[in-house]
Amino acid sequence: MNIKDYYRNNAGSFSYPDQYPGIRYEYGVGPRLYPAQTETQSLGRLQVNCVTQTGFRPIQGATVRISYTGDPTSVVEELTTDALGRTEEIELPTPPVEYSLDPAVFEQPYSEYTVEVTAPGYERVEVSGTELLAGVTAIQPIEMVPAPEEEQAEEVFVIPPHTLYGDYPPKIAEAEIKPTAETGEIVLRNVVIPEFVVVHDGPPTDTSAGNYYVRYRDYIKNVASSEIYATWPEATIIANVLAIMSFTLNRVFTEWYRNQGFNFTITSSTAFDHKWMRGRNIYDNIGLTVDQIFNNYLSRPNVRQPILTQYCDGRNVTCPGWMTQWGSKALGDQGLTAIQIIRNFYGSDMYINSANEVAGVPSSWPGSNLTVGSRGDSVRQIQEQLNAIASVYFAVPAIAADGVYGEQTANAVSAFQQTFGLPANGIIDFPTWYRISEIYVAVTRLAG
Repeated sequence: MNIKDYYRNNAGSFSYPDQYPGIRYEYGVGPRLYPAQTETQSLGRLQVNCVTQTGFRPIQGATVRISYTGDPTSVVEELTTDALGRTEEIELPTPPVEYSLDPAVFEQPYSEYTVEVTAPGYERVEVSGTELLAGVTAIQPIEMVPAPEEEQAEEVFVIPPHTLYGDYPPKIAEAEIKPTAETGEIVLRNVVIPEFVVVHDGPPTDTSAGNYYVRYRDYIKNVASSEIYATWPEATIIANVLAIMSFTLNRVFTEWYRNQGFNFTITSSTAFDHKWMRGRNIYDNIGLTVDQIFNNYLSRPNVRQPILTQYCDGRNVTCPGWMTQWGSKALGDQGLTAIQIIRNFYGSDMYINSANEVAGVPSSWPGSNLTVGSRGDSVRQIQEQLNAIASVYFAVPAIAADGVYGEQTANAVSAFQQTFGLPANGIIDFPTWYRISEIYVAVTRLAG
């Protein structure tokens, strides 16, 4: 509903429609959440993270204005980014959490906000349609490009509806294992986790659609946030993330599109691949899940390539032999684990595999946790990487790169984990190792 049209015909104040219970609009003031109604009002959390597009440098002092997408002229919050380029985490009204948990409910389960970011010396950025779900934290990433003060340049992102709520074409069925023995299309000898994928933002033959280099993990986080609800059970989220990663790695491993003469890795079309939404927010629990399992994929016995794990929503579209998203949610509610959910749909011979090689990192995971008392080259390497990160992210203290994992190193690791949304235990585990490597590469890579 267009809020402007609504209040033009209503003097004084009025209640919002049902999707925003507890909110009233005051003419000349804007949307306000009344204290007397906050006990029944569902709330989601939002944090905005601002960095430079090149070099991943945090932008301190950026002004962030948040408004309802239905009424972008009325600012409900105005925030300023801190030394990490982040706003404080705020609570904002959302529809009831039940809307995202019950397939029989067809009401929009998320609220939509417009995020406007301005900073001296940078292009203005606006994201229309940031999606907030009840009870979870939405992270809105903002990448800013330098611009002369006299230029009024801007970049505007309009986020389309979530795939479980909007109207999107169903997946065109393909064989889950590509006949590589006959075609000889395999380029890679082993499964490698890519540093980047090239996303074609449209169907394969749409020559007007742009191609975008996206970090692999950021791509997976974006797709998962676009195709499932972050309010679902953890096992369901893991099962769906595994399916998304396996599908994507099948495209990478088989060079599926490049072997057809295209210059990209994957598309944003739901008919061919998954829905990736340029500029959209992700959810913190989905992001953490991806960081923990990003080198995994799904396999069948004696098949080298990741399985092209196709799925459908299970509400508007049925797909026998594939996973259904709403069906996976129901199984998660019953207490099934991620692999049990996957085998329920794809068969008992599906299992989780891991890729040993991750592209774009200085060196691979050493195979065991580094903690206080650890010594050696792996410790020294991580200390050097943390020092490079500390020169940009000042919350991370500089430390001696002596190859000895002492309390100072543990404190620096803990500060890094807090800064980048990982459990702050001061231990270099698998997700922490690769997150440090990713941020180190991002802050030290030269533009070019």
